[in-house]
Amino acid sequence: MTDSLRDLARQLERFAHDRDWQPFHSPKNLASALIVEAGELLEHFQWMTEAQSRELAPDQRQAVAAELADVLLYLVQLASALGIDPIASAQAKLKLNEQKYPVELARGNSKKYGEL
Repeated sequence: MTDSLRDLARQLERFAHDRDWQPFHSPKNLASALIVEAGELLEHFQWMTEAQSRELAPDQRQAVAAELADVLLYLVQLASALGIDPIASAQAKLKLNEQKYPVELARGNSKKYGEL
């Protein structure tokens, strides 16, 4: 885990500890909260066109940023609760995806790897 993510995880642990929230922060509850926050993030884009989703007004960007933060915070808490390094996991997954989606087959294509 990078130092900045490790610091964020420590801040979150301290925040939860100060409020005696650890009993509520099981992996199941954190995963559930993560999905709820991801849904709230998606809600900001509901009914937008592709173009509109790329050109958010400043107040929309701020609201989306707040939801992104919630998603990240729960993701970091879940990774901490499970003892998983999210950066190492993401890097390993990226390597796997590079094998599943070779450039020569996947370029400009949105098909799933089994359909390439």
